[in-house]
Amino acid sequence: MLVIVFLRLVVFRPAPVSVTIIVVEKGRVEETVVNFRAGTVKSRLRSQMSPGISGLVAEIPVEKGTPVEKGRVLLRVDDSEYRHHVALAERSVDAARAAAEEACLSAAQLERDCRRTESLATEGLASDQALEEAGTAAAAAAAACNAARERVREAEAALAVAQVTLDKTVMRAPFAGVVLDVTTEVGEWISPSPPGVMIPPVIDLIDPGSLYVSAPIDEADVARLRVPLPVRITMDAFRGRSFQGTLSYLSFFVETTQEQNRTLTVEAEFTEQELPANVLPGLSADLEIILDVREDVLRIPTYALLEGDRVLVVREGELASVPVTVGLHNWASAEITDGLTAGDRVVVSLDRPEVKAGAKVRVAGEVEQ
Repeated sequence: MLVIVFLRLVVFRPAPVSVTIIVVEKGRVEETVVNFRAGTVKSRLRSQMSPGISGLVAEIPVEKGTPVEKGRVLLRVDDSEYRHHVALAERSVDAARAAAEEACLSAAQLERDCRRTESLATEGLASDQALEEAGTAAAAAAAACNAARERVREAEAALAVAQVTLDKTVMRAPFAGVVLDVTTEVGEWISPSPPGVMIPPVIDLIDPGSLYVSAPIDEADVARLRVPLPVRITMDAFRGRSFQGTLSYLSFFVETTQEQNRTLTVEAEFTEQELPANVLPGLSADLEIILDVREDVLRIPTYALLEGDRVLVVREGELASVPVTVGLHNWASAEITDGLTAGDRVVVSLDRPEVKAGAKVRVAGEVEQ
């Protein structure tokens, strides 16, 4: 009998299960919301431009990848025809002014004649008919003077239009940026489009310094969001690195294109002054919006939690199931407000059925938070 007991307790006793643990300690825990699908890095300043007129491309002093300052010439259209239009309009203004001067001088003379006729009529030296004719002539001349002045204004307006049209032959950068694309060549004719339709863009300009991230958030998290919550931005192109940001915009409606996956579009600005040069518009990005933060609290990895808010703790070589109260939590860490103390050893290798309460264990490794 003693032999059987010895065999059961010593020889055939199950070997302790190897587990990996984490030692409960204090630290920082955040409550966060993450995007539903991958977001996108975008630029607030991007302009796909074309000249406001048709014409022959005379000069393109930039190419793809050229950094430009605000106001730099990007493209010139042959302006010879438009310069002639300006010169013609200038001559029209000169002619209109001369005609107005002549008409107004004549009106002034007729006004003086009218006053003299009135004086003579007062003395009985001029008839009423002569007075009436002088008054009519003066009034007609004054009207002609006013009409001539209006023709001057009309000619000046036509000159302004011709000058604006001439100015359109030079396309300048509306902001400092980088040329993304040029889709025309010197010598090509930029054809006019039908009324109401823009000429297709020939230069694409973007400001890589005005970057932000747009991403969809699940509708279940909408009530917890507000501007300007802090944001952590990560990108596949910069694995292992995150960038600080601020929530800057919440859409005013929920997307319902896919009714089972309704989302709210949010935007986040980068708060870092200098980003790497290869943070480019179009990169995929993820947002981790920080709703709340608690410092110096007991915490464990979120994946160490079992169903029903329990954890397995190593005590005297055996696993014990311990109920816990969870506070703030995110996908990585969870605050424990009750049930554990600093120094407790919580099992994190939970992927085997033999890792359960009551099992004899051997600590094979320890991970850090």
